[in-house]
Amino acid sequence: MVRLGQNFLADPNLLDAIVRDAELAPDEVVLEVGAGEGVLSGRLAAAATHLHTVEIDRGLEPALEGIAALPNVQLHWGDAMKLDLAALDPPPSAMVANLPYSVATPLILRTIEGLPSLRRWTVMVQREIADRLRAGPGSRTYGSPSAVAQLACEVELVRPVDPAVFKPRPRVDSAILRLRRTGPGADPETQKLIRAAFAHRRKSLARSLEHVEPGSLAPARAALAELGLPEDARAEALSPEQFAALSAKLRG
Repeated sequence: MVRLGQNFLADPNLLDAIVRDAELAPDEVVLEVGAGEGVLSGRLAAAATHLHTVEIDRGLEPALEGIAALPNVQLHWGDAMKLDLAALDPPPSAMVANLPYSVATPLILRTIEGLPSLRRWTVMVQREIADRLRAGPGSRTYGSPSAVAQLACEVELVRPVDPAVFKPRPRVDSAILRLRRTGPGADPETQKLIRAAFAHRRKSLARSLEHVEPGSLAPARAALAELGLPEDARAEALSPEQFAALSAKLRG
C-alpha cells in the first residue's frame, strides 16, 4: 500500500548504494525526510554521528520503533514542509532521503534556503524532477526551480533507478540526484524575480515581469541592455548567474 503518496525502497543493494553515494563523514549530521519503514534510516544511523529523520505518517510508528530507540537518532513526526527545520539540533550537514515525490521540489528548495548548514543532498526523486533541477538555459525543462537551485548548488544526476526496486512499483521513473552547495543561493528578491520571469514563458522576460509588477517593463529592458542581453530576451535564455546580476541591477 502507498502511504501518503510514498513508495518504499525494497532493494538492499540500492539502499547501500545511496549511503555510499552520500559520501558521509563519520561526524556527519544527516537529515532524512520520509523515514517510511526505516530501511534507509538504519543504514544512515550506522554511517553518521547523528540522524534527524522526519515522517508524517503516524501509521508507520510500529515499524519505526527500533529506529527511534537508537541513541543517535531523533525521529520527528510531522510535515517537513511545515516543521521548523532550522531548529534541528545539532544542525544537519547532509540530507539523504527517498523523498515523497509530491513535495520533492519545494522541499529541496526550502532546505537550500532555510538550512545553510546543509552542504550536500543525495536524494531519490522522480526522474522528471531530477532533469528539471539540473537543466541548463535554453532547455525546455529549464525553469524557476532550476535557476534557484543552481544559484546555490552544483546539481548532478548520480544514477537512474528502475521502478522495480520500489514497493509498490511507481508509474514514473526515478533517479538519485546529488546537490553540492557552492554558495548561499538566491536572496528573496532574486527568487521573486526568477518566479516572475518564468510566470509567462511565451512572453519576453521584461513583459512577464510587467504582468506581475506593473511599471517594471522599461527598467527591466534597460537592465537587460546594461548586462549585454537582448531587451526582448526570454527567461529561459538567462543563466542563474545572469538572473542574480539582473536582480542586483534592478535594485540599483
